[in-house]
This record gives sequence, C-alpha cells and structure tokens, in this order.
Amino acid sequence: MSRSKQSEKILIFSAPSGAGKSTIVQHLMKTYPYLGFSISATSRAPRGEEQNGREYYFLTPAEFQDRIKNGELIEYQEVYKGFYYGTLRSEVERICFEGKIAVFDIDVKGGINLKKLYGERALSIFIMPPNVEALRERLRLRGTETEESIERRVSKATEEIGYASEFDLTLINDNLESCLKEAEMVVESFYNQ
Repeated sequence: MSRSKQSEKILIFSAPSGAGKSTIVQHLMKTYPYLGFSISATSRAPRGEEQNGREYYFLTPAEFQDRIKNGELIEYQEVYKGFYYGTLRSEVERICFEGKIAVFDIDVKGGINLKKLYGERALSIFIMPPNVEALRERLRLRGTETEESIERRVSKATEEIGYASEFDLTLINDNLESCLKEAEMVVESFYNQ
C-alpha cells in the first residue's frame, strides 16, 4: 500500500498517569479504522495482563540502551529512574506503510518531543485530570500500584500538568463520555484537514 496524505499526520495524546488517556485512545482506535496505534517501547515490567507487542514492547534496560545506540528510537525519555519509554522508528514506518494516521499514547515529555519533531504534521492533545485527588483515586482503583508508587506518580503528575500549554489542545477528563465525544470531534477535524 502506498503512503497517503493521512499517513504523513500524527496524533499525540499525553497526560499524567491516571488521567484517562489510554481509555480515550483505545476508544478512538476502535472507532476510526484510519488510525494506527504506535506501540511504545519501555524498560519497565508488564503490569496486570499487559502483553509484549500489544500494550508495549517490553525491553530490558540493556536492550533499551542498545536500541538507543543503534538509532532505533525517534524519541525516548527516562520517565522514572531506570524506567525508559520511547518510540521505535520501525513503529512509525509500519503505520505510514499502512497509509494510516499514527496515534501516540505517550508520556508528556515524549509528546512534546514528538510535536517538535513532526511540527505541523502533528496534533498534540493533553488530557487533563479534573484534579489531583481524582488522579490519586484513579491510580488506586487500578489496583496495580503500591501506595509509594501512587504518590510518586501524583507528584510527577503535578509537574506534568505544568506542561499542558505546550500542547495544541487540552481536553479535561472530568466526564469520560463528554471527553470521548470531544476527542472524536478533534480526530474527525484533523482527518478532514
């Protein structure tokens, strides 16, 4: 399949952990067949029922470092000490080859870096939690984190919220259904540009 005008576009979704971005992205992926999900690489271990090649490409820290040295990542961040996340060049190439718009569910700094890299071809969207306490409660409800881990994520979220203005749009996820509808309108508008 040849590349289409759409395959030159990318959608970037970033948010503090627990803000609901993955739920929103999953909804959009089911709704729009012209979107292609970019699976990120990480050096953290799988949580819950996550599987390699579905939610993430799970790499050891040494494998991640090798990918960096070999130029296989277009962006990466050490999000937490010893925990890397990044975008594999091969993922973007795969989605473009399919003629789809690449969709990224990515950490805040990674989202900013991708926007800088792709410029006007990218639309960056920040998913804002209604408040920090709601974020803390959502993380607890996941049941996958220790209290210490939750507090570390909440502290990081407070910092990340400060970067919202560096994104093209901010969607506040205080009501999931409303936020999903807003996200749909954003995607349809971007597709039709």
